[in-house]
Amino acid sequence: MLPWLSRTDPALTVLKARSAERDPAPETLRAIRDELNLDEGPLTLLGHWLGGLLRGDAGTSWVSGAPVLPGVGQALGVSLLLMCGALVVAAATTAAVCARTLRLGARGRLGARRPGGTATAVLAALPEFLVASVLASVIAVHLGWLPALGWYGPPWMVLPSLALGLPAGAVLGRMLDDLLPGAFGEPWATAAAARGVPPRTVARQAVRRCVPGLLPNLGLFVVGLTGGSVAVEQIHDIPGLGRLTLHAALAQDLPALQSGTLALVLLAAAAGLLARLAARLLAGPALRDGALQSLHRPRPPAPRVLPLLYGGLLAALIGFGLPRDPLALDTLARLRAPSLEHPFGTDALGRDVLARISHGAVTTLGTALAVSAAALVAGLLLGLLPRLSGPLADTLSAVPPVLAGLLVTGVLGSGPWTPAFAVAVVAWTPLAAHTSALLRQERATVHLTATRALGAGRRYVLRHELLPAVVPPVLRHALLRLPGIALGLAGLGFLGLGAQPPSPEWGLLLAENQPYAERAPWAVLFPAAALALLGALAVTAAGGVRLPGRRRRPPGPAVPSVMQAVPDPRRSPRRPVDLLTPVSASQTDER
Repeated sequence: MLPWLSRTDPALTVLKARSAERDPAPETLRAIRDELNLDEGPLTLLGHWLGGLLRGDAGTSWVSGAPVLPGVGQALGVSLLLMCGALVVAAATTAAVCARTLRLGARGRLGARRPGGTATAVLAALPEFLVASVLASVIAVHLGWLPALGWYGPPWMVLPSLALGLPAGAVLGRMLDDLLPGAFGEPWATAAAARGVPPRTVARQAVRRCVPGLLPNLGLFVVGLTGGSVAVEQIHDIPGLGRLTLHAALAQDLPALQSGTLALVLLAAAAGLLARLAARLLAGPALRDGALQSLHRPRPPAPRVLPLLYGGLLAALIGFGLPRDPLALDTLARLRAPSLEHPFGTDALGRDVLARISHGAVTTLGTALAVSAAALVAGLLLGLLPRLSGPLADTLSAVPPVLAGLLVTGVLGSGPWTPAFAVAVVAWTPLAAHTSALLRQERATVHLTATRALGAGRRYVLRHELLPAVVPPVLRHALLRLPGIALGLAGLGFLGLGAQPPSPEWGLLLAENQPYAERAPWAVLFPAAALALLGALAVTAAGGVRLPGRRRRPPGPAVPSVMQAVPDPRRSPRRPVDLLTPVSASQTDER
């Protein structure tokens, strides 16, 4: 229904996609309508396409006239190959992020670990198209080590795999690093260390214990690599599925758009199913029998020096540039290097980069915070209902944010809040998947089984046990994705679906100055540094996220105490605390 929702003539869009120079005469447009049967309406066209799909025919392209199915199959193969390369890079990045925690935890010295994650936050905050541009400029152009454009063999997939795998690996590594201390504090790890089990084996089992909680997000990540890597495919001229689907949406080439979207949805369903099966296999019978330990124990207060430092730097950066005019043009000062007059240099139109960063922070950060908060609430609420949110998240995760922006724009029209709504539609899916995975494991813990056996009701279990264990890690995950949401909003604005030039949005600054990265690198590096500073602030502030009132549990196996659960018939068995009455050893023997 995209051509009819976009309030434009589908015949005119197809004509412009075929040849931009042709005159849109009424006779020409009428001939295109008759050729494509546009007057029959979207439902009839969809029925014809589905009928042909059942016979193995996805139709022909409205633009090129070529059969759609071979092109979609070839693009899917390219995207899957690129996805495999990105997964290898992401796995290596995740291992590097968690290496220190694994080394200390396997030797029982996690108490000496200092909270970090600044480098991880910076890497996770960098957008894929910026990483791709820098790698192409430095490694391919300046050094000449690897090719940058095309898709002709293994050397051509190295740079795009790095651009996609490095930020995603940083996000996954941070999430895994958040779970590892709880795994190393479980009784099996203490017993293994006491029996002299090699540290490498302990570290491997700790990773195996934590991976089921990350597999749903890994499945979403796989689908996002295939459908959402449009910018990287554009920069490196890769004929992938995301690029094909985007071009089909822009040209309103319905057969190609429907076939590409169907391929993404089927891939999302397969990835989600495999992730759930792998999680059940890795967790084993403990998930079914309620024999797991909770990975989310009370955390000590995180140091507040780093968040204050990064927050102060970001506030100083914004405050120092606000008095400057972000729209003042000076054609005689184009692409000036940083100086006392322009501390961050100027862009291609002679505008002060510092002023544009400062003024763009208000809109960028405010909208990103609002979208992140909405995505967090929706992810938590829908994650508590995994049977409802699971299939919905798998389906929406298959839609690239750019395509979602086009669909939302077609329905709501272009406006300042259109990109925010489009990003929010898909931003909750990883948070919901994370919530469902953590909830599934927390429900299978021993302490929760004991709490239920003591008579606790569902409301008490949800409020005092499940939410305190699930909300803090999901909130830290949401803060880790805050810079990516900011870039997603600005990327949609760059495509004409939101803020337009001369708006000083951060992502728009990066996109505008990207062609001048070789001649004026400061025009790209300073906006990227501001975004990385935002990521460092979000991650270090998330390190201290915890809920008040969470009961502390000892890090190892508890020492058995002479306690006997004695139910009092005069009290309502709704609170497990009321069911515990200490008795003496003699009373225990008598009973």
